[in-house]
Amino acid sequence: MNLTLYVWRQKNADDKGKLEKYEAKDINHHMSFLEMLDVVNEGLLQNNVEPIAFDHDCREGICGMCSLVINGTPHGPDRGATVCQLHMRHFKDGDKIYIEPWRARAFPVIKDLVVDRSAFDRIMAAGGYVSVNTGGTPDANSIPITKEAADTSMDAAQCIGCGACVAACKNASAMLFVAAKVSQYAYLPQGQLERTERVQNMLAQMEKEGFGNCTNYYECEAACPKKISVKFIAKMNREFLRATFVK
Repeated sequence: MNLTLYVWRQKNADDKGKLEKYEAKDINHHMSFLEMLDVVNEGLLQNNVEPIAFDHDCREGICGMCSLVINGTPHGPDRGATVCQLHMRHFKDGDKIYIEPWRARAFPVIKDLVVDRSAFDRIMAAGGYVSVNTGGTPDANSIPITKEAADTSMDAAQCIGCGACVAACKNASAMLFVAAKVSQYAYLPQGQLERTERVQNMLAQMEKEGFGNCTNYYECEAACPKKISVKFIAKMNREFLRATFVK
């Protein structure tokens, strides 16, 4: 198939940036979206044109590095999948595809389609950890926990920190990300020691980074490649309310 791409090109955070037109020719519908961009970049290099910069790593939907807004949708039209899992069979010959970076003040553009998501790292550093005793590894069954709690914690822990929730939200809110990280520990015995401080510190850091507030549009859940539920935002709000009364 042959496609017309309109790709956001921006030299650095201070550059104004603009959409530039490229032709993607002879694209196999079995290719992933990132493989298609690889083919386009090979053609650009052959013509001594600087290739398109975009984030990628594992290309297995695990690392959360890929971060493209495709035709206005973070990670593209395939639900519950990252860009690297999006295949070209979701497009048709002759399609026009608009490719942009995450749009959020807290995610400044580094170059082209690459944004700085270190704000998420600072939020995690503020409270995304647990205190454990060092030494021999304890038996897996030595800490009592119900299967329901373990499963719910795992549902939250699926978050890969890609930032699609921020890109999809009209307020550029990071509430779904923070809620997932707070909740995954709140349900576990290991997370109880820092339970009060965790939610307060992580929310404070989120606000400091310049992310917006949640207005319950659920766009974050719709865009999340791991289908993290907005119920965890409600859980985080309850954790924050609890923290105001527990010293």
